[in-house]
Amino acid sequence: MKLRSIELALPDPAGAAAWMVDVWGLFPAEVRGSTHYLRGTGTIPYLVAFEQSDEEFVRSTTFTCTDAELAAIRRKVAAHGWPACAVTSDDPGDGAGLLVELPEGTILRFLAGASEMAPREGFTKASKRVAPVKLTHVVFNSADAELLGHAVEDVLDFRVSDRTKGMVFVRCNESHHSTAFARAGFASLNHVAFEMDDLDAVMRGIGWMRDNGFAPAWGPGRHGPGDNVYAYYIAPFGPVIEYSTAVEKVPADYRTGVPEDWTWPEQRIDQWGVSDKDFAGLRVAEERFRCRRDWQPQELAL
Repeated sequence: MKLRSIELALPDPAGAAAWMVDVWGLFPAEVRGSTHYLRGTGTIPYLVAFEQSDEEFVRSTTFTCTDAELAAIRRKVAAHGWPACAVTSDDPGDGAGLLVELPEGTILRFLAGASEMAPREGFTKASKRVAPVKLTHVVFNSADAELLGHAVEDVLDFRVSDRTKGMVFVRCNESHHSTAFARAGFASLNHVAFEMDDLDAVMRGIGWMRDNGFAPAWGPGRHGPGDNVYAYYIAPFGPVIEYSTAVEKVPADYRTGVPEDWTWPEQRIDQWGVSDKDFAGLRVAEERFRCRRDWQPQELAL
């Protein structure tokens, strides 16, 4: 199983798409109706969809899986009584599967039979620009992160990789985390992380963002859990987005970390300790996009 994309609804999808292309570094994929699809340099047909809506919310976060994985999820979701419905994707890449609402309202979509495409060239170094490859993780705020961590292990066959004072990190393959649940006291989108080619691409991305008038809200730095390099920004249309690279690959028997494993000296919040964090600005941005179900749950056929 792997993370594919996130689908957001907001009042100005064209404006959001233009900024993500012109500044952040994604590429136009398709426009279907009023929905704009953007891709990276990798094989995923699109990473972000922006859909027209009077209000901003997260429609879904999409994972691709095998038929067997989808069947197992269907059985466990039905057994636990989670709201869900069968869905056939009309987004680029197609596929069919399930929309599933987790406790607290987080909505994930699981698709089998989805297609990929040929990778594309990014920007040359001379251009000073960078381009994300794919999504590396989507993190959600939670009122009860422990509840969600146990829930996705029991029902979705995800695995908790690490627990810290602030997060429960969850994986669905060898990548240390494809999602995580922040101990925020409320449920919403925390941030969306885009995988870059390497450390140099992250640093050049920071430079390009400064050229365009955007300073990091946090970063550059290197996290403890996952060991990934990061630079966080608050997008002008609302959400927190991240340039990231080199998320740790972990074995199936990886020992789940506990908060005591991830402590820092006073005033330090990552391994490097070289940058400040805009706690207040990030908090406001993290509260904006909530998940919303605009479909009716169905009784799942097993």
